[in-house]
Parts: sequence; structure tokens; C-alpha cells
Amino acid sequence: MRIRTRWPWITALASAALFANPLGIDVIYSAFFSGEALSRGIWAPIALAGFAICAVLMLLEAVMRAMIWRRSVRSITTV
Repeated sequence: MRIRTRWPWITALASAALFANPLGIDVIYSAFFSGEALSRGIWAPIALAGFAICAVLMLLEAVMRAMIWRRSVRSITTV
């Protein structure tokens, strides 16, 4: 497997697709911009949990890519 960048682009694109579709935009609006306190109270923890899950997945992908990248650089320099 050849890693060209350590940036977690796969989960970044998946997160953007998750939050940029009409349902995701509606959840974000209901969680943070709604005029009703009940709607904000219900949707805010759900939206924040989604953001946190996406951030953790990005971090895991970045760590895995860094490990693979280091291993490939080390194997190229020792050969």
C-alpha cells in the first residue's frame, strides 16, 4: 500500500458528505440555529456526538496513515 499523504482525506470526505447533505444541514440547523429551545436541546447532543465521532475517526485515520507512511519510508531507506 502506497501512502502519498498523511492527511485523513477519506474520513474528511465522508464527514463532509454526511453533514453537507440536506438531512445533515437540517440537523445542524435544528441543533444550533432553531428558535425552539426544545429542538436545540434534542438535536444539539446528537449533532455534537456526530462531530465528535467524525473527529475521532479522522484522528484514527491520521495515526494509521502516519504509521504506514513511516514504515514505508523506513523500508525504502534501508533497501
